[in-house]
Amino acid sequence: MSYISGFVLAVPTANKEIYRAHAAKAAELFKEYGMVEMVEAWGTDVPDGKVTDFKRAVQAKDDETVVFSWMVWPDKATADAGEQKMREDPRMQELGDMPFDGKRMIYGGFTPILEVGRP
Repeated sequence: MSYISGFVLAVPTANKEIYRAHAAKAAELFKEYGMVEMVEAWGTDVPDGKVTDFKRAVQAKDDETVVFSWMVWPDKATADAGEQKMREDPRMQELGDMPFDGKRMIYGGFTPILEVGRP
């Protein structure tokens, strides 16, 4: 069964294309490390919650948009090895600064308990 690396972050709305281009370049490297799928989803319907919500979770400001993103790996071992390679690969530094505040990013690794619709 696959393994998922998930992320929620706030990106300055004005940086949408810069963020998309940055993610596309990084995706090329992640594929080399074993990632099989990557999705970067720009928030278009992110409601305010009564107790918590995506915006509060990442302390999104009025001029920022919430991004929900995930990478699919064949398994946790491949994800762990890929993340180690990312930290060591000088090409990651060549991508430059992240076009968002990484300190407010939420991320984690997840083992699916149900997968429907994908072979």
